[in-house]
Amino acid sequence: MLRNDQLAEWDRENFFHPSTHLAQFARGEAPSRIITGAKGCHIEDREGNKHLDAFAGLYCVNVGYGRTEIAEAIAKQAHELAYYHAYVGHGTEASITLAKMVLDRAPDHMSKVYFGQSGSDANETNIKLIWYYNNILGRPEKKKIISRWRGYHGSGLMTGSLTGLELFHKKFDLPLAQVVHTEAPYYFRRDDLDMTEEQFTRHCVQKLEELIEREGADTIAAFVGEPVLGTGGLVPPPAGYWAAIQEVLAKHDILLVADEVVTGFGRLGSMMGSDHYDMKPDLITIAKGLTSAYAPLSGSIVSDKMWKVLEQGTDEYGVIGHGWTYSAHPIGAAAGVANLKLLDHLNLIQNNREVGAYLNSAMRDALDDHANVGDIRGEGMLCAVEFVKNRDGRVFFDAADKIGPQVAAALAARGVIGRAMPQGDILGFAPPFCLTRAEADEVVSKTVQAVDAVLG
Repeated sequence: MLRNDQLAEWDRENFFHPSTHLAQFARGEAPSRIITGAKGCHIEDREGNKHLDAFAGLYCVNVGYGRTEIAEAIAKQAHELAYYHAYVGHGTEASITLAKMVLDRAPDHMSKVYFGQSGSDANETNIKLIWYYNNILGRPEKKKIISRWRGYHGSGLMTGSLTGLELFHKKFDLPLAQVVHTEAPYYFRRDDLDMTEEQFTRHCVQKLEELIEREGADTIAAFVGEPVLGTGGLVPPPAGYWAAIQEVLAKHDILLVADEVVTGFGRLGSMMGSDHYDMKPDLITIAKGLTSAYAPLSGSIVSDKMWKVLEQGTDEYGVIGHGWTYSAHPIGAAAGVANLKLLDHLNLIQNNREVGAYLNSAMRDALDDHANVGDIRGEGMLCAVEFVKNRDGRVFFDAADKIGPQVAAALAARGVIGRAMPQGDILGFAPPFCLTRAEADEVVSKTVQAVDAVLG
């Protein structure tokens, strides 16, 4: 085994890390953490440090680390058939089985699933399918996509444009012109503090209606949204939000894409976030929970309504011109089959629902009265603590103070990983579904210690 100092040197000299301050890392001013193993909710690095990972990697290791059932399924598939493509009707037992399992768990009106590798490429697929759909229907002008500020949908050209966070636009010449953004359903950050949730929902709907009128409904193809805002702050929608938004979309014949990369397969305590909020999407994006990150795999679930038009298009114009080399990769598919079986067998969504509610309740009990805690929110196994300079007037800290990152660092020093969300002083939690109440208590108690260490 390489010495730790040698590996760290190679890391800084050769490895381009995503979402990293490149110059600071190269100079050795930012820490390097080399992970060597993990079990359940805990990870271990090469220095022997163990941490309770209360963010499940990037809210993706839903069934927990070290599941031998998934590892063995991957190994078996690699021995039998490591790869074959899915073009022109080719498939494998794993990819066909997984497609059936996904559709069995999706809302009833969904028809087919297309597999990719990441949430970003799945959303790219969705946009291409939406444009193809409208071209087949003779509506070539209906191409704009509405997304929301603070939404996260990937970091490619189109998906980075859909993302409504400054970090993913700045100096990349994004967003592209085909994407327009509307109000984030972020009740805590509403301008008018006297608004009720219902009033704020009406405000969001009004902003959407104004945007549609300004752009022209005949130019707008789809609305893309996460059931719960994820990377933008772990923000559940205000009361009545999705019902009201869907009414507007139906009126203007605008498709709905539910980005369930985070919420799909149990994160909210329901199998799908669409079910949780009674959404009726035309496309659903899936990724993280599909394999619990044991192998890269994503998917675009297509509704009956859209599928009929896609079939019509190939009858008129021939083979659909879209595909990835690794679409429905058999190793990823085998991981997905084993993961979904494990999710059911261990009753992990039920545990998620119960322990997630306990975690959120315990966090509120512990920190709700802190002078610098403005909001504690969550749904299922998602929880967020948002820090403010003055809670009475809801005065926010200056971004340069980096309060969120400071608290996250103090928490990590105490052996628990939470995530400093990229926009705002927000500490996020999204543990594996196997989290126990004792582990939830540890997350809460050490969060309190970290908050006290930074903010007093």
